Amino acid sequence: MVIIPSWSWIVNQVLTGFGVLFLSYLVGSIPFGLLIVKLTTGQDIRTIASGRTGGTNAMRAAGFWAGIFTALFDILKGASAVWLAQAISPEAHWVHVFAPIFAILGHNYSVFLPEFDDKRRLVRLRGGAGGAPAVGGAFGLWPLSLAIILPLGMIVFFTLGYASVTTMSVAFFAVIVFAARALLLGTPWIDVLYGVLAEVLLVWALRPNIKSLMAGTERVIKYSLHGRIKAKREAEKKPVE
Repeated sequence: MVIIPSWSWIVNQVLTGFGVLFLSYLVGSIPFGLLIVKLTTGQDIRTIASGRTGGTNAMRAAGFWAGIFTALFDILKGASAVWLAQAISPEAHWVHVFAPIFAILGHNYSVFLPEFDDKRRLVRLRGGAGGAPAVGGAFGLWPLSLAIILPLGMIVFFTLGYASVTTMSVAFFAVIVFAARALLLGTPWIDVLYGVLAEVLLVWALRPNIKSLMAGTERVIKYSLHGRIKAKREAEKKPVE
């Protein structure tokens, strides 16, 4: 006998799901980079370099450890969105998948960081690019994914030295990880959709950086291998006085 859910049950599940997504957006909106840089240096991270509130710009604004702690807290935003969804809607896996997507949206377009755009005559929301909460979302969906995605992301970061490429790569790695898991272990394919949607959000947020990469003007992280090589070459080009 097939039991057909009542309309009231369906409506309740949908409303609960959307409530979780809204809470996930609010969690993602917490600007940890802004808070950490403000507490450690007194500066507003939005006025420094890219103006984003993520770990890379926090590193530029307040040093290595400020960047690391910002990244860790931002990873927790994505993971906590999944945990929140699992606690409130344990049987609705679609909510578990979309919750970290909304955390990324909150991170990139924080309701706590509105700014009036004089040119377009509208209010825009500031934030980061979404790399760290994307890693956190994957961790929340499958904790072991962190042991794969994070090392690969660090290799990209410290080898190529482009934060934008690193950010885009973590969602790509999530797609590969969840696709392999679905093929080998039979886990839900909707987890792969998480990686795809996260990648779309990251690429959209990094449109200016992609243009800079194509023009060869993208910033290189000085801690990276590529950054050290570039700095050495620039030093060698300087005329000897």
